[in-house]
Amino acid sequence: MNAVMNERILTEPSGIPVVREAGTDDASCWDAFVEHCPDATFFHRIGWKSVIERAFGHTTHFLMAERDGAIQGVLPLVQVRSLLFGNALISNGFCVYGGVAAISDAARTALLDAAVAMAEELGVDYLEMRNRQPVCPDWPRKDLYVTFRKEIDADSEVNLKAIPRKQRAVVRKGIKAGLQGVIDSSTDRFFSMYSASVRNLGTPVFAHKFFRILREVFGDACEILTIESDGRPVSSVMSFYFRDEVLPYYGGGTAEARSVRANDFMYWDLMCRAAERDIHWFDYGRSKQGTGSYRFKKNWGFEPEPLHYEFHLVKATELPDINPMNPKYRLFIQAWQKMPLALSQFLGPFVSRNLG
Repeated sequence: MNAVMNERILTEPSGIPVVREAGTDDASCWDAFVEHCPDATFFHRIGWKSVIERAFGHTTHFLMAERDGAIQGVLPLVQVRSLLFGNALISNGFCVYGGVAAISDAARTALLDAAVAMAEELGVDYLEMRNRQPVCPDWPRKDLYVTFRKEIDADSEVNLKAIPRKQRAVVRKGIKAGLQGVIDSSTDRFFSMYSASVRNLGTPVFAHKFFRILREVFGDACEILTIESDGRPVSSVMSFYFRDEVLPYYGGGTAEARSVRANDFMYWDLMCRAAERDIHWFDYGRSKQGTGSYRFKKNWGFEPEPLHYEFHLVKATELPDINPMNPKYRLFIQAWQKMPLALSQFLGPFVSRNLG
């Protein structure tokens, strides 16, 4: 934390939230706050600090606002500094949700002010807040992304009937094909399928160690479901569990997956398993508007909810446009899709660690 901020903290009047960076001893109280704060998401958990530092080597600043010794709000920040894509302060880096999670307006304001001050002092190009709800309507924002969330029932038949008829028929084909779901303790089969799927989309893959660290840090809250056809793995998904929701986050499949409807069956099987665990919300995650994944999720009967990614520009004069739909990345994507899988697995982590 910078000297100016430290000085302000020391002179803050009693009863007003004070902001400081979380230390090792704050981990348990941070996560206890996140567990009960309505604004918080899985991506506000303190474990992301360790994951991002160990997997990518980026600097993190996990800020907390306290009043009379009690946490009133938290804000995870990651500085992603890249020669390719610039220098940004993001909440939360490598995550789809972030921003301030607070239980008082005073704490929210204090954390936002601290983030802006930090962005200015670090001299980043911009500060990015990945909010699910609008927080700073006067800030520039992007309307590129939506999320898909839906409440699920404890009865699998109720959930099946809630899926639109055409998609429900596809799920039934996977069921009739005799596909089986298996919980994997290792990341190996998952990574093999995920990395191939990402390469086929023309996107650089994360390093295998990133997924191993996720499993290590988040334990049972990070689970891998692999779908087998006659004993062969055909699709796999890594999901996060948080409170009463499940978030399928990283997924992929083999060339055979489409013919046996393995990806459709995979999400159905995950939904059934979550319902059995008394999970009430299925978070299908973020998609860019107008993409294949956007249409796929709508076909399941999920309605898109806009995400409010808000920016405070520091050195940048316009909003960043780091996404595969940007025409200037088209040739790169086409070349990456043709790359041998082993080479994409080797080179991918050097690029993806800069994407944030």
